[in-house]
Amino acid sequence: MNSIKEMKKIIGLIIVLALFGYKADGLNLVWEAVAPGVWKAVAGTPEKFDLLKAAGVKPNLEALSKLGNAPIPISIDESFLEIFEGKTLLRFPLVKEEQLYGFGLNFKTVQQRGKILQLHVDHYGGTDNGRTHAPVPFYVSDRGYGIFVNSARYITVYAGTAVRKDSPEAPIPRDRNTDKKWSAQPYSDAVEMVVPAAGAEIYLFAGPSMLDVVRRFNLYNGGGCLPPRWGLGFTQRVKSLYTADQVVEEAKAFADKGFPLDFIGLEPGWQSKSYPCTFQWDKSRFPDPAGFVKKMAEMGIRINLWTNPYVSPDSPIYEKIKPLSGSHTVWGGIVADLTLPEAQQIMADQLSKDQISLGVSGYKIDECDGYDRWLWPDVARFPSNNSAEQLRQSYGLLLQRMTNSLFRQQNSRTFGLVRASNAGGSSFPYVIYNDYYSHEDFITALINSSFSGVLWTPEVRGSKTGEEWIRRMQTVCFSPMAMINAWSDGTKPWSFPEVEKEVKAIALLRMQLMPYFYSEFAKYHFEGTPPFRAMNLEPGFGSQSKSELKNFNLGENPYAEAVTKELKDQYMAGEFLLVAPLFKGQTERKVILPKGKWYDFYTGKYVGSGELIKVSAGIEKIPVFVKDGGIIPLMPPRMHAPAAGEKYDLEIRYYGTSQGKYLLYDDDGVTFNYEKGDYSWRTITVSPDKKGKIKGSISVAEKGKPDQIGDITWKIMTE
Repeated sequence: MNSIKEMKKIIGLIIVLALFGYKADGLNLVWEAVAPGVWKAVAGTPEKFDLLKAAGVKPNLEALSKLGNAPIPISIDESFLEIFEGKTLLRFPLVKEEQLYGFGLNFKTVQQRGKILQLHVDHYGGTDNGRTHAPVPFYVSDRGYGIFVNSARYITVYAGTAVRKDSPEAPIPRDRNTDKKWSAQPYSDAVEMVVPAAGAEIYLFAGPSMLDVVRRFNLYNGGGCLPPRWGLGFTQRVKSLYTADQVVEEAKAFADKGFPLDFIGLEPGWQSKSYPCTFQWDKSRFPDPAGFVKKMAEMGIRINLWTNPYVSPDSPIYEKIKPLSGSHTVWGGIVADLTLPEAQQIMADQLSKDQISLGVSGYKIDECDGYDRWLWPDVARFPSNNSAEQLRQSYGLLLQRMTNSLFRQQNSRTFGLVRASNAGGSSFPYVIYNDYYSHEDFITALINSSFSGVLWTPEVRGSKTGEEWIRRMQTVCFSPMAMINAWSDGTKPWSFPEVEKEVKAIALLRMQLMPYFYSEFAKYHFEGTPPFRAMNLEPGFGSQSKSELKNFNLGENPYAEAVTKELKDQYMAGEFLLVAPLFKGQTERKVILPKGKWYDFYTGKYVGSGELIKVSAGIEKIPVFVKDGGIIPLMPPRMHAPAAGEKYDLEIRYYGTSQGKYLLYDDDGVTFNYEKGDYSWRTITVSPDKKGKIKGSISVAEKGKPDQIGDITWKIMTE
């Protein structure tokens, strides 16, 4: 009997070696093509539950095929795995000067080589250590590839920090006593990861550019979300204990003062009890919820509801869902095991019956991220037998998936907020937020979101001065969600009279830019291109390596700074706009322009090409620049987003001297009918005629397709 067991072990080992190829320091990963430019490897025995299963999304293979095939981007002989003590150890090669980006929603750093991280869903605590709202186990290399580990576990990452003795590029030992080149951090030529499970799926994404890598990753995760048009308007979250009458009065104040408003967020006080939640209206503050939601809709304003997922003993679903919950409570509420379809259905039925059926348009899903002392501990048990760790890593995904499906059943798009997400969440119409509130770090997070398939808003809550208030408002209006969160202090856009005029101007500019931003989100959905993204993803930016630079004098070679220093305070907003925020106390700043001519958004004047410039801006403006040939479609400033079928006029601005082309997207702005082909792309082109005069044209809307464009005017910004 023992000899038979030993023989089976040997046969099993031979099969493993045949599949993976044995190396002295591990097994080679074997990559299998699963989509154009996407490969998959299986290490050990992957767990049944993972991030992609939690999200339940399907790859957009049609869109991936349009990106085309690409060669496998790393050496198949240099990526290894080991299964040791029930853990999966992974190793991927790095070359000198290679830089890494991603590993989730970081707030202080953009470049990740040299970091040690534990990717763990949590409140962000002020340090980029892997504990964050979206610790996506995906990284992008500036060499044109990306690696994704599909595991709902706390993954430890050594991103070019550890040095193996058998490394082909092991550093030479140096004597600290006498050698000035001694370093406490010797050169490392690999990314190494520890997955605390006996197996995992690993995906490899090709470029050739970093932006192509990100596109493939997003498309493999279902494509980016396409919000409703109203989701890109302005939103105000009111004080926690506001009544229905107070909400109505606040909406009237917006209208009276001429400030745009598309949806209002109700904070915890709309529920009869919260922390934990009943998921029922408080009848003393909202005696007629259906009538309230209807009245707001008649005013052109939708309602978004705060909640967290922890079920109060006073909730009508408590007894039903209790057997389907975990062993530990959060704030006295039970934690539904949302990996169980029965638990999902019970919670979904309550939300549908009590809120969505009344016309509520979305949710803000709070407190599904951390801290450890608040959420369930890792010793908690759940009836599905999925671990507490796996639930922690995926709970935000599960909540997004469940609520989004409810709006799909109504054929009505939503756009909401969430505190936790992960890989697989690209297609969910949710924006991440938190309580950290550092303006500068919020912009770094906005930049980093583009590497990980999530959206982030630098929301505005409060400020100490009018200057800080307008600077925060400017950046939030150039982000995925333009939001004031006044749940605590009741702040209004006009709370600082000295900058009220400037705040109104930037809010109205946000509304004017809606055709542009809506088209950019459509590209996020159909092509995988993040609507707000890092400069590192922009063609012509920082393409030179250190070794290619002749000198590091910024006056002669501005890319020296671009290569050697992280760029954390400027970003691309869509195809053509470069945004360079100013922060409190700043009157001027440096901006690094990628190669190619760039123009001032407000004046159309030429500002530079592939160089470091210094810009000044008064309190009324945020510096914004437009790429040569840039076409920016704007609509007139208005209080609400256009309704389905409502015509709106278009002003098409053109910048520069090169021929320009832009794809303008249109659909009904509300339903999922675009998934059935009910949408249109209209091509805008601008070019000089035979006499050198600039002329523009826009293609005719296809017959039977959406066409909400009214009168068109052209504005040539660069004379």
